[in-house]
Amino acid sequence: MWDKFTAAFITEDRWKLYLQGLGVTIEVAFFAAIIGLILGTILALMKLSKREDGKRSILNLIATIYVDIIRGTPSVLQLLIMWFIVLASFNSGVVVAAISFGLNSGAYVSEIVRAGILAVDSGQMEAGRSLGMSKAMTMRYVVLPQAMKNIIPPIGNEFITLLKETAIVGYVSLTDLTRAANQIASRTYEAFMPLIGAAVLYFVVIKILTLVLARVEQAFRASDVR
Repeated sequence: MWDKFTAAFITEDRWKLYLQGLGVTIEVAFFAAIIGLILGTILALMKLSKREDGKRSILNLIATIYVDIIRGTPSVLQLLIMWFIVLASFNSGVVVAAISFGLNSGAYVSEIVRAGILAVDSGQMEAGRSLGMSKAMTMRYVVLPQAMKNIIPPIGNEFITLLKETAIVGYVSLTDLTRAANQIASRTYEAFMPLIGAAVLYFVVIKILTLVLARVEQAFRASDVR
């Protein structure tokens, strides 16, 4: 057992490959999360928009179609389309992967943000408008701050899911944590130790994220009570 451990982590400083792969995983997930959060918020506001007669607006229709397409197709297929077709001129796999996962995450984040906004009492919007604020100002300064306590927990779960989904970036020749473990397994002809090592690293990172998100949620809840 010790020989297998040594071959998987110590020989030729292979532990560095895990850390390098973990760095790629975190980098892709981080930038994808930023793109997803920004895009998801915009899509949520688009889906909440209506015409003056109360019917669905063009923005609502566009956002709905986008969300349906993204949620209805596999993320690995979206990644391959971005790599081989849409962003084929890009040389950076990290950029392509971050954009692809960001576009994917945005569809899910939009539903989270939309649900959080709808959970706020509609009277808050009316109160803001009665004070002379525009609809956009009321949404920004009154509704969204109240919606945050409902949005933060599922957004955190989405980021954790996103981090795990990046394990497929090997399809575009990126050496993330999962691919690094596979490469070491192919060199040592032993899959158990490399894959367990990768699993432990994923678990540690996700556990840390879970604890941080729990503290953030507690802070929002505490401010809400005060």
